[in-house]
Amino acid sequence: MRLTYIFTSLRLILRCIAIVILVPAAVALYYGDFDSIAPFVTPALISIVLSFIFTPRSNTFESLNDIKKSEALCVVALSWILFGLISMIPYLYYGLSPINSLFESVSGITTTGASILSHYNYPKTMFFWRSMTQWLGGMGIIVLFIAILPQFAVAGRQMFFAEAPGPTEDKMTPRIRHTATAVWTIYVILTAIEVILLKIAGMPLFDAVCNSFSTLAGGGFSPNAISTMGYHSISICWIMTVFLFCAGINFALMYKIFVNRKISFVIKDEEFVTYCAIVIAFSLLLASVLYFEHTYNFLNSITHAAYQVCSIMSTAGSASADFAQWTLPAKMLLFLLLFCGSCSGSAGGGLKVVRWIILFKYMKKEVAQILHPNAVYPIKINKTIIPTEVVKQIIGFVLFYFAIFVISAIIISLLENSTLIGVTGSIATLGNSGPGFGAIGPMGSFDFMHPVSKMICIFNMLVGRLELIPFLAMLHPDFWNIK
Repeated sequence: MRLTYIFTSLRLILRCIAIVILVPAAVALYYGDFDSIAPFVTPALISIVLSFIFTPRSNTFESLNDIKKSEALCVVALSWILFGLISMIPYLYYGLSPINSLFESVSGITTTGASILSHYNYPKTMFFWRSMTQWLGGMGIIVLFIAILPQFAVAGRQMFFAEAPGPTEDKMTPRIRHTATAVWTIYVILTAIEVILLKIAGMPLFDAVCNSFSTLAGGGFSPNAISTMGYHSISICWIMTVFLFCAGINFALMYKIFVNRKISFVIKDEEFVTYCAIVIAFSLLLASVLYFEHTYNFLNSITHAAYQVCSIMSTAGSASADFAQWTLPAKMLLFLLLFCGSCSGSAGGGLKVVRWIILFKYMKKEVAQILHPNAVYPIKINKTIIPTEVVKQIIGFVLFYFAIFVISAIIISLLENSTLIGVTGSIATLGNSGPGFGAIGPMGSFDFMHPVSKMICIFNMLVGRLELIPFLAMLHPDFWNIK
């Protein structure tokens, strides 16, 4: 691992972060909130200073073109950690403790949506920053910088897949920079459309922008203290439901449909079809439970069921109702969805639908080989054979995922003296899906938790967003062979 490559990359990324973090300062000027300028100018200056510290002796961007996978993994992991640390500075200005500031910051950039806020008496600029961090994290800060920095035109490929690793490396265009640009173009267009629709539906423009940022990112932060429930509008719920559903779709698939004008891509995509089937099945089941248990009338049962299913599937975590108060059967359905996740290549987190498909096909193959041990049963996705190495990686990924979940759940349960908080808090943060049940439900807060519990949740959020890979790579001794 060559430090020159890592320092050169971090220098570029830190300077981009400095520019990005000045946007809320402009919002503060617009609203005349002059006290909220310093909270964002300060971290921008810190980013610039750090970028000079990370300036290597050999200051050539061309050297990035042969960056290795281990170096790309290191750059991605360090970039997210630095972004989380820099993003916490504004919260310190607003009176949050260091641990709470870091929690809120990491929850934002990882699009988790778990919050430590116990009240909402803060300036608009802070709520804009919370939602903006989710929007930036939804498509990935590295993907954004690849799109805007020509220096990453070649080296960006390694970083692109290091930031969002998955079972397949699905790129939409021959050049990775064009792919990153295409992803962000779709992302921006969908965000703008949602802002317009929410404004037409009666939501204030500021709230429409903040909620659109969070929705398309698969995040859950809202400027309203009681999330989407606070707008008391069926039409707003349905608009956000549609875009929450979109947040969980593979953006490469969206791009193919947009460019080729063929809806057949949707029907042929096995992951998308499965994703739709899960959303529809769980929405109908949940709506039936809510209706027949007299929780809501028919329309509200369908509305809240569809919203919450899409919210959890896209790992957004926003709420159209306080589902922590629902009956046990309804909560059990939502709890099962916490382990599912969205599609690969989407803004959402979690285990991803495609991994579950491959795991079930692997189990089906193993059962078939009990009867026919000499038969060959290749595992296919969209008629493409998945290499055995990829299947092994997925099995290893899932084992590590559940190992982290179990260990963190046990520790948090002991610290908080609550199995409910330990289990739901662990999977909600590891899966980047936001609130859990009980005191950390959609209308609750993580503020009361033990500092160690909060640090475990912070670790879970980062590991879940980067899908374990950069962190697992760091466990190998060869990773630290520094040159």
